[in-house]
Amino acid sequence: MKIAITQQNYHIGNFEHNIEKIISAIERAKSDAVDLIVFSELSVCGYPPRDFLEFDDFISKCYESIDIIAAHTNDIGVIIGSPQRNDVLEGKDLFNSAIFLYNSEVKGVAHKSLLPTYDVFDEYRYFEPSNEWKIVEFKGERIALTICEDIWNLTDNPLYRISPMDLLIKEKPTILINITASPFDYDHDDDRKEIILENIKRYHLPMIYCNTVGAQTEIIFDGGSLVFDKSGRLCKELKYFKEDYDTITTQELESGKLEEVKAYQFIDERVARLKDSNKVIEYLTTDKNISQIHSALLLGIRDYFKKMGFSKATLGASGGIDSAVVQALAVEALGKENVHVLLMPSEYSSTHSVSDAEQLSKNLGNHYDIVPIKDIYDQFLSALHPIFNNLPFGIAEENIQSRVRGSLLMALANKFGYILLNTSNKSELAVGYGTLYGDMAGGLSILGDLYKTQIFALAKEINKNKEIIPENIINKPPSAELRPEQKDTDSLPEYETLDRVLYEYVERRKGPKDINSLGYDTKLVIGILKLVNTAEYKRNQFCPILRISRKAFGVGRRVPIVAQYLS
Repeated sequence: MKIAITQQNYHIGNFEHNIEKIISAIERAKSDAVDLIVFSELSVCGYPPRDFLEFDDFISKCYESIDIIAAHTNDIGVIIGSPQRNDVLEGKDLFNSAIFLYNSEVKGVAHKSLLPTYDVFDEYRYFEPSNEWKIVEFKGERIALTICEDIWNLTDNPLYRISPMDLLIKEKPTILINITASPFDYDHDDDRKEIILENIKRYHLPMIYCNTVGAQTEIIFDGGSLVFDKSGRLCKELKYFKEDYDTITTQELESGKLEEVKAYQFIDERVARLKDSNKVIEYLTTDKNISQIHSALLLGIRDYFKKMGFSKATLGASGGIDSAVVQALAVEALGKENVHVLLMPSEYSSTHSVSDAEQLSKNLGNHYDIVPIKDIYDQFLSALHPIFNNLPFGIAEENIQSRVRGSLLMALANKFGYILLNTSNKSELAVGYGTLYGDMAGGLSILGDLYKTQIFALAKEINKNKEIIPENIINKPPSAELRPEQKDTDSLPEYETLDRVLYEYVERRKGPKDINSLGYDTKLVIGILKLVNTAEYKRNQFCPILRISRKAFGVGRRVPIVAQYLS
């Protein structure tokens, strides 16, 4: 049997768009004499649809879409993903399902058994887990059809009480097909290969793993669909961060002997596996990780704009590394003609900050304007002078400058229909080093899941072939430039130290004693953790953050604002 694997970029709720993509791939597969074509999880409606699933009209449109797709399945089997209604009164009203179509009919349905409810996932909010497990027979093959999380319960610390394949294997399947919507993080491609090999070792079956691709608001799906034969040999690996299509025959998947299954040979630089805290920065900034992050952010920017119906972006160019990296990424993702930046120097801005920002725009070829803020800032101070009553200069005056800049940028966005790109990084967001309604303004955060040390590495990646970001921007000490001679290290530890501590707390959820035991100063750790927890009210008002790590701020990290823990 010849099988096609198709990873596509869907648009949540855009049924016409998704149907067109699916049917186009089916017709291509027919021309390739394919017997069965496989699409990804919830391909009909896009993943994750979240509370759209609570609208009966949305579910009805899913059913209508399945009928339209089924009409194109003469002489070809098709596996798609869609919500399905649960006819049993008890339990949730929907299943997350894989649907097998052939000759214009639904020939089989497999419901997802293991419903993730962690990080960005919230499936048990909407779906009922499967309560029956049957194989799908087609053209001499017995298919164990599973969905995403269903294959992941083979770890040392399983989250669920059952593994669906332990039940399906009793039906004597000949092949395992898993349709998935597996989000990107810089460790996850190796994680997937490992778990697939665990399944092959345990069940002695070849496996097709079909992932989706594309960004859905903050979540980025990287594709990289996989095919392994029953000996554990990687037969196909589809492109990452791009739509792709490939075929394989079941005869090819029978090659090799069961006893030859070996561990996949990884260069194990996974940060999540790291035991030596001193190597956190080294692992966060490996060439592989930074290259993947670069591609992920470009896809995240492009899809956010395209799916929202926007084409042009604006941002504030400060002459610092964060805004420079965002600007370079925006130009690469959207085109230089679609990026308009503002340089907004104040009396505290250094001369080279302006000249560096100008040089960056000249290197990139995007349009820029210079709007000094001193006069506007002075007007604010004059208006507030009777109320401030000659109190000394402090954070209020610093933040006014940032909020003036935020207002100017939002005015530009409103006037010309731009999206304002935020330039805050994860290190700053973690400790609250940002101004609400000022430099925290924006429609999309590009760097909010990258630590400062990763941003320096990303700048070097952008400059890999030629100097785009001026070296002076990369080399100078970071500063908000809101008061004379200000440096970030006036308020924060050195970023290498800060980022190590933050990683242990945010990603690994370690408490202060565990972090102290790694060799960090107790007072330093307590101070950093207190800053993180007391800044939650700021992050709660922040824009969507493109997710590239296992634990990003936003929907994947939910902590109370009004709390006393470590604050």
